[in-house]
Amino acid sequence: MEKSVALVIGASRGLGFFLSIELAKSDYHVICVARTVGGLEALDDEIKEVGGTATLAPLDITDKKAIENLCHNIFLRWKKIDVLILSAIYAAPLTPVEHIDQKDLQKSIETNLTSTQVIISMTQPLLKFAKKGLAVFFSDHHYKQKFFGAYDATKNAQISLALNWKKENSNNSIEVLVLEPEAMATASRARFHPGEEKDLLKSPEKEAQRLFQIINQASVS
Repeated sequence: MEKSVALVIGASRGLGFFLSIELAKSDYHVICVARTVGGLEALDDEIKEVGGTATLAPLDITDKKAIENLCHNIFLRWKKIDVLILSAIYAAPLTPVEHIDQKDLQKSIETNLTSTQVIISMTQPLLKFAKKGLAVFFSDHHYKQKFFGAYDATKNAQISLALNWKKENSNNSIEVLVLEPEAMATASRARFHPGEEKDLLKSPEKEAQRLFQIINQASVS
């Protein structure tokens, strides 16, 4: 029986890392995308340990041509994507709006917004080829907090794109989920909350296990 195929973007650490493992445990072939080769190799080892299979795709998601080539190769090899998970994000430094560095703002736009539209555009045909394509995005409780201007504006825009895509696909085979993870002990959160007690936060592994139950239910319902 042919395996289901999952594409996880932002797979080298945090939530994406552990969701990739959960998918592999459930017999998905996982295509793991991230810039960090070392993180991807560590993930591949973990997936092999649970008896799963993975394809590693080290690339920068702001490189449109790289995303095009990836999706073309997925079509040639598997013809479809059953589950898309987008967990990659750029968290710009905290600063008042008037002091936002233009390079950080541009990187936030390119990573959090522009690349999301490119990924949606390139993966939609592959999701439609699946029996039931599922795309998963993650919202964030940092909306409208002070000093989060660059992150807030671009993350909010990303989720707006996802929700519009959901409405536009309400009558076909693609389902779009927007989930809100609980606060986790991740590198991104540490940048936002230096000195925070990690013991008070959920581990990305445990949160991935919780969210995967929702994702798995949506993929089979």
